[in-house]
Parts: sequence; structure tokens; C-alpha cells
Amino acid sequence: MGQLRGASGGLAQVRVTAIASLTPLEELEADPFLVDSRSQHAMCARWAAERGYVVARELLVGGLRFDHCALWDGVRPGVDVFVAPSRRVLERALSSVEEFTAECARRGVRVETVGRAEPSYDAQMKARVHRRLSMPTAGYDGR
Repeated sequence: MGQLRGASGGLAQVRVTAIASLTPLEELEADPFLVDSRSQHAMCARWAAERGYVVARELLVGGLRFDHCALWDGVRPGVDVFVAPSRRVLERALSSVEEFTAECARRGVRVETVGRAEPSYDAQMKARVHRRLSMPTAGYDGR
């Protein structure tokens, strides 16, 4: 599990690019999960680990075009998988989910969503996200 037969006949590790949405801190109260990119990436990492895949890249993007080089840099057909926590994260992260999924199909790259329930945020969790995102240069790591 977690490996595919490569073009040379050897086994290739499935590599995951985890996509999280870059959502302004101002939206924390209304939609904390979209702002909490750390939790989005963690959800993708758990999904990958359950399948024996390796997270090779974590992208934090907002409204990115489907053909942007940041998405496709080093992506290998049949080996790489894009994963996001949900469709709504993809909708925030990319300018067009439809164009992106069509491009993935054209390039032979899978797109998956984790499909689990988003965490519920209480005031304390929102405060942690706020501190982490508002003080990144002060050395605060969000714990």
C-alpha cells in the first residue's frame, strides 16, 4: 500500500500535495476552519498517512489559477496526488476547481478530498489560531 509501479518498473512512493486555503484572519469568527491552515494541512497529513502516502508539499493558496507553476512544479503523473480537506477549501484555494480537476485529469494526476467533518471551534481554539497567525514573527508556534 502507498506504492505504485513506476515507468522504470520499480516501486514509486505516492507523493501528496496538501492544499490549504489562504483565508484572511479577519474571517476567523465567521469561518475558523478556512482560516486555520495548520488544521487543514494536518487533516491532509492524516489522510495521507492512513494510506501509506508521503506528504511531499504543503501549499497555502488563495484563488490560485489552475495552471500556476506552484501547483505543477515537479508533479509526476500516476505518482502524485493533490488532496484538500474538502471541496469548499478547494473553492477558496483555487480560482476554478473545475478547471483544476480537468487539468489534473489531463495530466494523469488524482485529486482527492479528505471528506471528514471539520473540527468545531470554541473561543479558546479561535484565540489560538488568532495568536498563531497574528504573531508569526514573534516566535509563537501556536501551542
